[in-house]
Amino acid sequence: MADSLTIGDFSRVTFLSVKTLRHYHQVGLLEPADVDPVTGYRRYTTVQIPVAQVIRRFRDLGMPLDDIGSVLRAPDQRTRSELIAAHLTRLEETLAETQAAVASLRELLEHPSLSAVIEHRRIPATQTAAITSTVDIGDLPAWYQGAMGEIQGTLSAQGINPSGPPGGIYAYELFTEERGDATLFFPVRGEVRPVGRVGSIWVPEAELAVIVHSGSHDDVDRSYGALAAYVSEHALAVDGLIREYYLVGPSDDDDESTWKTEICWPIFDTARGAS
Repeated sequence: MADSLTIGDFSRVTFLSVKTLRHYHQVGLLEPADVDPVTGYRRYTTVQIPVAQVIRRFRDLGMPLDDIGSVLRAPDQRTRSELIAAHLTRLEETLAETQAAVASLRELLEHPSLSAVIEHRRIPATQTAAITSTVDIGDLPAWYQGAMGEIQGTLSAQGINPSGPPGGIYAYELFTEERGDATLFFPVRGEVRPVGRVGSIWVPEAELAVIVHSGSHDDVDRSYGALAAYVSEHALAVDGLIREYYLVGPSDDDDESTWKTEICWPIFDTARGAS
């Protein structure tokens, strides 16, 4: 073959190992120009060098082989550009997540003890419009968004305005077993007609130790930890599920830095009891 290279020579000029080239052949990403039917030796042409160079750079960017194949087989430049742009967007999102994780870790290392204000609060029994479902922990964010929209739509259709910020109650099993019951609710005045998953429930009264978590939910564990330490140190804990109230959340603002979440731990308020 004119202008052909052995797999070894092709490996040297493209900086792709022989093992990698064999794998790319097997998956149909970069097939040799010729394979000897007797020896099985692979040969490539110089025309394939730019293709190999493109593949190598896409792999350096973490693009999956299937996606690289789609780019190489794209019928036109527009389709090819859209596929590449989609991958670059995913890279940017991953980079943002990594930067946020690094910032959170640095903050934790520099300030291992979270300084936070914790207050005691008594909340009366509250009528709510709510959805309760059994959820896998990995599906919780998507479930939350769907339940939020469904409750808001039901209330709007019935001409009911919430009487307070939405809240959530989550079963222990959701965290210990990664699957359990989750309830999202909106306080309301008056009955809500059940529609779809939305029903009317009463959230029981409770005495609570409350901490406000500001910002992204990615490091909400720090606020949970500070609240748990406070409750434990003061021997206040009683049986009951922790509540969250979403003063500002994803449905209010896309900017995570503006989010404010109240985390509420059931307690026996000794000061109130003594009085």
